[in-house]
Parts: sequence; C-alpha cells; structure tokens
Amino acid sequence: MNRSSIPLVWVSLSCSALLLANLGGCGATDPAQIRHVVIIFQENRTPDNLFHGLPNADIASTGVNSKGQTISLAPVSFTAGYDLDHSHASFLKMYDGGKMDGADTIPVVCTIDPAACDPIPPNAQFRYIDPSEVAPYFQMAEEYAFADRMFQTNQGPSFPAHQFIIAGTSAPTADSNLFASSNPGGVANASNETGCSAPAGEIVAMIHPDGKESLQYPCFEHLTLSDLLDAKGISWRYYTPSAGSIWTGPNAISHLRFGPDWSRNVILQPNQFFADVAQRRLAAVSWVIPTGLNSDHAGGTEAAGPSWVASLVNTIGKSPYWHDTAIFITWDDWGGWYDHVAPPIYNSYEYGFRVPLIVISPYAKPGYVSHVTHDFGSILKFIEANFSLPSLGYADARADDLADCFDYTQMPLKFHDILSPMNADHFIRDQRPPSDPDDD
Repeated sequence: MNRSSIPLVWVSLSCSALLLANLGGCGATDPAQIRHVVIIFQENRTPDNLFHGLPNADIASTGVNSKGQTISLAPVSFTAGYDLDHSHASFLKMYDGGKMDGADTIPVVCTIDPAACDPIPPNAQFRYIDPSEVAPYFQMAEEYAFADRMFQTNQGPSFPAHQFIIAGTSAPTADSNLFASSNPGGVANASNETGCSAPAGEIVAMIHPDGKESLQYPCFEHLTLSDLLDAKGISWRYYTPSAGSIWTGPNAISHLRFGPDWSRNVILQPNQFFADVAQRRLAAVSWVIPTGLNSDHAGGTEAAGPSWVASLVNTIGKSPYWHDTAIFITWDDWGGWYDHVAPPIYNSYEYGFRVPLIVISPYAKPGYVSHVTHDFGSILKFIEANFSLPSLGYADARADDLADCFDYTQMPLKFHDILSPMNADHFIRDQRPPSDPDDD
C-alpha cells in the first residue's frame, strides 16, 4: 500500500502499531506524519509580559530603563486600559543599540480608556500578566513545546508582521531591498480598508538598507507561501475578520486580493474554522486571525484571547485531525511591552523583539522549552520542508525549521482538553460583527 493512500484514521495508531502493521510513519523526518498545519496569530505580547514565571523559560522579573535604574516588573490586568506604541521608531528606542534599556521612552496610548492615562501608570511598559488570567496559555506551553527565543522577524507593528507570516518579507516586489515598516496611513478613517483595497492617497513607510524611509501605496506583488502551495495543489485557507484590515495579509498582495484565491481561500469569518474542522474540510495549511476582541491586544475591553485560542486547539484536538496536525501559536509583535532579550540584527529591519511561540502536536516534545533562535520564517520553513516546497528566498531561507521542537519517534501524545472560561460554543454563538484591530 502506498503511504499516501493510508486513510486518516490509520494515522491515529501508535508508532509501535504502525511499525507492526509495516506502514512506517515513525521516521524522525517523515513528513507523512504532519498533513495539516494551523498558524494562530495573536497580538502584541512578549514572553516577559505574557509568560511570567513559566518554568524553565528565560523570563525576566526586572528590567533596566533609560536612566540605568532596575525596574521590577509589576502585574497589570490583561485588559489594561492603555496600549503602548510599537512602531519601528519605538523598536529603535527600546533596543537602544542592543542595550535594551529604552522601554520607558515608548509612548503610552489611551485610545480605549483615556482615564487609564490620567495619570500615566508608573513604569507602564514594565508589566506582566498574572498567570491566572492566561491559564490556558500556560497549560499549552507546559504540556507541549514553548520557544523562548522566538523573535518577530520585523522591527515594527502589525501590518508588516502579517506580511512576514505569509511571505517571509514585507518587500513591495520580489527584487526589492525595501521593507514596509509601519501601518498604512494618510487617509482619515481608512485604517480598516488598507492594502490593495486602500483608497488613493493611503501610504506606508518603506525602510531602505541604509535605514532611511520613503513612502508608497500599500499594495505589493511577489510570491507568498500560498503560491507555493497552489503550485503543488496543496490546500490552504486564511481566516480573518474582514477584507481590508491591517491584519489581513493577503489583502496587500495584488494577485491574492484580485485573483481567484481571494474568494476561494480567504475566509472573512474566523468562526468558520470550527465548522470546517467539524465538516472535515480543514485545509492542509490554515492561518487563523482573531477579531479585535479575541486578539490579546492591550487596551481592549475583553480577555477572551486565551479562551479563543484554547477553543481552536480543543476543536482540532478532539477531531480526527489531531493525529497529523501541527499547531503554531504566536504573536505578531511585541506590543511595546518590555522584554529583556536583545534580538539578532540582520539588516535595517530584521529581527524584532521576542514574541511567544507554542508548538502543539502529537509529535511536539512534551514540556520542552526551546532556546533555539526562531522567527516567523521558521514557521514558513517548517511548512516548506513538510510539504516539499521550494524556498521563497526571504526570511524562510535563513531560518531554522523548528525541528528541535518535534520528536517523530516518540509515542504520539494523547490530547487533553485545554481548560478555559469560554469554549467554542461561546464564539460560535457570538453574533457581534467581527471587530477589526483598534489601531495596530
């Protein structure tokens, strides 16, 4: 029997049973064991902020400010009424040539609750979330693999980050040495209609190799991972709250926004993911983008993000897909929160600060903390290696493939429910219009 013809239910057999049946599937590099990859892309957190006290991980309890003072990280509510600037300019301030002592110079933003900045909380950037508020994340990180050297590839906010997670770059064209470095702007009230659907006059800042900036319309044209998947007939879907959001990566790639993939593979309702799993329509590769309320974005009004992610993971874990799926949960940027680890610097815009990464799979190393350097390109490279795709030649070409987080020779892990205050039914029943990002 050809391995590709093995029914999905057979993949649920233990490694030893597969060997006894002479079906293989236990080799350390056998891609047949992972047939589905799900990327869950949350918002604006660092390991020091979100995973305070995680065992065996490199998590700081103090930081240093621009005056050379040691600041103890203090708790803050997950729904803190303030946000922090996380532009490229703020990256440069906090990084401070590698000294990592400029977090206190990052502006505090109070668009949701102006009272939260009256007065500005002391040491607002040096804060962590109490683990009890994000217990689902801790359960996942402690049961599966967690990476404490995962860096966002870009040195800035959400719009370019969402380009990197689909393409390994925010360049405008394939032969460009520029990077989109900011969220688009220039047209009043156009923040939720950007990319290739933005009105005329919308602009985005581009970083040049020498660090200088220029401006251009935020619609790009180059290959993405979805194109490599299309070329091999491998299915993919991108679940997102709305067409024009800065979080909707395909909207800023011209051939995706205006080609057949837009209506076929871009799903403008994240909750559709639950139905697709239940109805056995899970694509080989899925990106899942949250609504604003479920995103973990600071300054919000709800703390639904951990439950949202737990619901997605539980839906896969309790389905036949569990046995051949790898789930990558990461955050698009650092959100302005303090983090103590200086990133490797490769050029004028790569890398940015650490973000958390949780790797969930029957073949993820249980209770493992990876100290290997990863970035968004690592997720792309994992997919390329797993599905025998060529390299895009961007961040994926330099990145590792997350191999240290997996052990394909281990007995496949049995799934246990991720405990959370809200389950999938809560999100399925939520009839509120999907909310876009409040800023970035």
